Amino acid sequence: MQLIEKIFEGLLWRSRFVVVIAVVASMIASVAVFYMTTVDVWYAVTHVLHYADAGLTAEMRRTLHDDTVTHIVEVVDGYLLAAVMLIFALGLYELFVSDIDAAKGSRSSSKILLVATLDDLKNRLAKVILMILIVKLFEHAVKMEMQNVLDLLYLGGAIALVGLALYLSHASEGSASESHPEEKREPESPH
Repeated sequence: MQLIEKIFEGLLWRSRFVVVIAVVASMIASVAVFYMTTVDVWYAVTHVLHYADAGLTAEMRRTLHDDTVTHIVEVVDGYLLAAVMLIFALGLYELFVSDIDAAKGSRSSSKILLVATLDDLKNRLAKVILMILIVKLFEHAVKMEMQNVLDLLYLGGAIALVGLALYLSHASEGSASESHPEEKREPESPH
């Protein structure tokens, strides 16, 4: 009976490697979004080259300006989404398969890519998703035409809520570091 239990528990433990499918798929999605966003940047830059054309009317120049600002905001949104997929892939791998040794040994590695717990991954993703939502709000605010005072009030309320979300996110980060004093960074030695 103990042999069957040992075999079954071994199979259960190895079943965590199924997460590699999600890791690879997330990395592919991240690369795809990086690629598409970079192509969008290329097209935005080629359109901007016409901005100094003397044949453009003031209205055409204004339209090109507004479209360019909107495209830049969409680009930021795309790169943030690609970063979310990258963080998700690396976090899943570290949580279910193995620590990434190359990241831990490197002084240049970003702490955002090192994930210790599921809550850690969730918090990191939540912050990036919050940034995506802020970029989306900015994108809509740029396109928004103010018809009346109520529209301006709605925009002001949305900005206030974004500010509150950022404040609460930052405040929760401070309280998390107070509850885990061992995660505080040691000062570097001068040698």
